[in-house]
Parts: sequence; C-alpha cells; structure tokens
Amino acid sequence: MASLTITDIRKKFGSQEVLKGISLSINASEFVVLVGPSGCGKSTLLNLIAGLETINSGEIKIGDDVVNDVQPKDRNIAMVFQSYALYPNMNVEKNLSFGLETRKVPRDEIKKTVDHVANMLQISELLKRKPAELSGGQRQRVAMGRALARDPAIFLFDEPLSNLDAKLRVDMRTEIKMLHQRIKTTIVYVTHDQIEAMTLADRIAIMKDGVIQQFDTPQQVYDNPSNLFVAGFIGSPSMNFIPCTVIKQNEDTGVIFKTGEETSFFIPIKRTDLSLTEWIDKDVIIGVRPEQIASGFHLQEGNKQIHEIMCTVQVLEPTGPDTLVFVNINDTKVTCRVNPLDAKQPGENMKLMVDISKVLVFDPDTKMRIGNVA
Repeated sequence: MASLTITDIRKKFGSQEVLKGISLSINASEFVVLVGPSGCGKSTLLNLIAGLETINSGEIKIGDDVVNDVQPKDRNIAMVFQSYALYPNMNVEKNLSFGLETRKVPRDEIKKTVDHVANMLQISELLKRKPAELSGGQRQRVAMGRALARDPAIFLFDEPLSNLDAKLRVDMRTEIKMLHQRIKTTIVYVTHDQIEAMTLADRIAIMKDGVIQQFDTPQQVYDNPSNLFVAGFIGSPSMNFIPCTVIKQNEDTGVIFKTGEETSFFIPIKRTDLSLTEWIDKDVIIGVRPEQIASGFHLQEGNKQIHEIMCTVQVLEPTGPDTLVFVNINDTKVTCRVNPLDAKQPGENMKLMVDISKVLVFDPDTKMRIGNVA
C-alpha cells in the first residue's frame, strides 16, 4: 500500500481546461471515491494517476516518489476498467496469470498467487472458462482478480459496476468493500453514482467542472455540504431547496413556509452557532432533506427543533419501508419521507413535522452554505 499526493494538477485538451488545479492527499490504505456528473474530470484525473495521460502542470506522488514522468507499467498500480478488458482468447486462469508471466515471476509463485486470488474472489471453479462463458458479475470478479494478482501499491477503479444490473451492482459493491477491508490497499474509485460513493468511501471527493467542491467523509458531506451543488448531488432523494426571506417575528429570526393560498407557517431558526441577523429581509435558500419533513416527530414531545406544518398532498410514491409525499412550499415542489401508514392521498391535507436541527442555509448568489442549524 502507498499514499497518493496530488498537488495543483492541471490538464488541458486543446484550449479546454478539464482539470483546474486539483489537489488531494490520500492516505495509505484509504478508500477514496471521485464522484461527480459526466464531464466533471474524474476519469481524466484517474488516467493521470495511472499515467495514461500526461499532466500539463502539477505533481503526482505515489508514496515519496514523484511519478509525473514514470511510465504506467512502472508506477506499481493496477486498474480495473468499466469494460473489464479481459483477454477473450485466454481462460480465466491465464487472464489472472498473464501479467505475472510477462514480469518473469517464477511458475510456482504464479500458481500460488492465482489460487489465492481465485479463492478470495470465489472464482476457483471458473479458472478454465473463457470470458465469453462468464456472466457480467463473474467477469468483473476476474478483472478485479487480475489487478489483485499484481499486488499493487494502489488500485484504480474506473466505474467498474456501471455495466451491471441493479441487484448485481449492490452485491458487487458489498464485495468490493469487503475486499478492501481484507487487503487494506489504497483504492481510488471513480463513479457518477452517489450511492456507490456514500457506501464505499472512507472519503469522497465531489467534482464539478474540473474543480473539487468538497473532500470529506460521507457523513460530513451529507450533513455539512459546502455548497448547493454538493447538497443537491449527495442524497437520494435529493435535498429540497426552498427559497425564503429571513424575517424577524417578535424576538425570533426565521423564515416563512407558505403551503397554500392562505396558509403559512413561521419556522424559527435560532442557534448559537448560526446568526442570521445580517440576513433579515434578505433572500436565502433553505436546504432540508426529505427525512426532515416527515410524520411521527410529534412523539418527540417538547423538542423545540420540531415544528408542525399543514400541506396538501400532490403526489405519492410508495417505496416499501417509506412513502415519498410531494407537497408545495413557497411555490416549490418539496419531497417528504413519511411512514406509509401516515401518508394521505393526493388532494388531502396532511400534518407534517419539520425537524430544523439539520436544516442548511445557502446564499442564493454565491451558492455557498451560510451556516448549519445544528
């Protein structure tokens, strides 16, 4: 295993700057996920780490060694691709051993390594089959096994699960996480799927337009997103963004949630760690996750962070354990996550409880978070 340090990396394709000064410090044995929408630069960054693309400026260090000018084969990394990239004319055993053979590893050591990797990934019974005879999940295991056989300092995964069906993706996600817990090798993993990022990563680097928006643990990214983009990108369903004006009512500072033509509710926001005094009479965006506008909070009697509102249900989406209820607040469609037994039908009024303990406040101009009500 090895640490990975990326300092002020810039990359252009023609006149288009794809990476705009990326810096990351990844610890040895850490699992880091690069996540973001298509075109954000995450795969380009992975290719630069692998040496498949050349950087325009900046520095990449694996351990204590600068590898800017080191050939891919000499960087002691292994890459698992979205397309599996298996040799179709070779059986599984040969696919696993080929890289070792080209490096002149002794035959008995090759066999020992192949057997160990095959047992670890539960593909021992597939060793004599060719890739065309394997399922998508089996091919992905073989691709991972080929990388494991090299015993690299760093693993690079480039959207390895995107070709699999939904159930298999969940299964393989668990296998990759368990694999990392066993081998403790440094992993850099690229995906556009924020659920994958949240479930796999020790830390997540969220990218947009060639810039890292936030680099932190999954829970910190979820609870304390740095800006509107991160807040909206992480979480399923997405965070609700409700435009409001900060007002003062009696001695309290807060916002109005208007849920009907003549129905509105004052939501006080008062915390020692967040002052909205300078925002009075100014517009803000309130960020509130679906699970924070729910039912059943009335059981928390005396909790001053829980506030009751009444809304008209527009649409229901049952998901099994929860039901998503869509309502209108301040002329904005808002998603609420409620107990299925509490859900009302479209057109009916429903009492909802707003938990403001983790509500976020954003500047509508800069899109940055003003503070966290917590």
